Amino acid sequence: MPGPIQSIERAAAIMNVVAEAPFGIGVGELAAVLGLPKPTAHGLLRTLQGVGYIDQDPQSGKYRVGDAALGLTPRPFDANVLRSYAMNWGDTLAARSGESVRIGALRGDSVQIVHHVFRPDGSAQVLRLGVELPLHATALGKVLLAYTPGLAERATAGTLLAYTRRTVTGPRALNGEIARVRGQGFGEDIGEFASERASVAAPVRDSGGRVVGAIGVVGAFDRLTDKSTHARLIDLVLSTATSISRDLGTERPRIQS
Repeated sequence: MPGPIQSIERAAAIMNVVAEAPFGIGVGELAAVLGLPKPTAHGLLRTLQGVGYIDQDPQSGKYRVGDAALGLTPRPFDANVLRSYAMNWGDTLAARSGESVRIGALRGDSVQIVHHVFRPDGSAQVLRLGVELPLHATALGKVLLAYTPGLAERATAGTLLAYTRRTVTGPRALNGEIARVRGQGFGEDIGEFASERASVAAPVRDSGGRVVGAIGVVGAFDRLTDKSTHARLIDLVLSTATSISRDLGTERPRIQS
């Protein structure tokens, strides 16, 4: 039986992303959100614009949902599906990093922990499954802020709470953090939610390239910021996120086009 066509999946992912962006979205941001080359994203946008599913604001240059697509709403990704695909990879990441692993998904204006793997050292730990954490003060949350259109605007419109002296609370500073996440492909919390802890997280993408969650390691501030281990942990988190995304994207055989 023929599998799905990748270009159509990408077009559907673009529609979902644009529908989630209340202020419109530029081609560069869209490409970053979906992990596509900018020319590919631009070509798909122009094609969708040609059939009326996407409109471009002549002043800002940003893209919005067009008249032909009015009434379309993005389908939320099932967090249980994310958890089922990520569980084994989370166990492996914990074993290789020696740190606690958390997998998070967007829930309202917070990031919810949908899977938690304890640090494999036998120490007493508290299960954080189901806990909702602030977006601006956690590595998982920063990843979702960076790759969910419209979310950063919503977050910076309100008051950002300071959890430690390192918490980023200014809208301009947070936007700078978000740009850094997009540029480097991962997010960090260096004592921003709890002064004694740090974390590193990377995005998990579905078959169309849309970011549907994040996976990261959490541990003692001194361990995670140590120069001899910091780069290794980032590499482990990035490779794990890529592996989960690959599994989500190859759930079914696909036809290249």
